[in-house]
Amino acid sequence: MDKDEIISTLNDLIETCKDGEEGFRTCSENLIDPQVGTTFSNRATACNLAAQELQAIVAHLGGDPEDSASMSGAMHRRWVDFKSAVARDDDVAVLNECERGEDVAKKSYENALEKDLPPEIRDIVARQYNGVLRNHDQVKALRDQARAAKDVAG
Repeated sequence: MDKDEIISTLNDLIETCKDGEEGFRTCSENLIDPQVGTTFSNRATACNLAAQELQAIVAHLGGDPEDSASMSGAMHRRWVDFKSAVARDDDVAVLNECERGEDVAKKSYENALEKDLPPEIRDIVARQYNGVLRNHDQVKALRDQARAAKDVAG
C-alpha cells in the first residue's frame, strides 16, 4: 500500500470519527435522559480525540488531514433531528438512529482493516475499531433499556 492510499484510508476514518463526534453530540442534545446525554457527550469527545490521532499520522506522512464530517453524516444528523422533533419524548428513536450511525462506523473501520496498512498504523486503527465496537454495544444496550422502560410505562 503506497503512502497516498494510506493517507486516503486514514482521511476516510477521520471523516468517520468526525461523523461520530457530531452524531453523538446531536443525539446527546435530543435525548431526554440527561445521564445518557452526558455519556454521549463523552463519546463525542472520544471521537474527536480519535480523529486528532489520525490527523497527526496523516500530517506526519506529509498528507493533508481531513478536518470535517461527511455529507452523508450531516444528512444522518438532520434525520436524527427530524425524528426527534416528530417523536418527542422518545429516546428509543434517537438511540436507534445513533446505533445506525455506529453501524456505519463499524463498516468504515472494517474496510480500513481489510487493507494492507503498515503494522504501527494497523495497531492504532484496530485499537480505535475496538472503541467503535464498545460504543456500538453500549448504544445498543441503552436502546434496549429505553425500549424495555417504554414497554413497561406504555
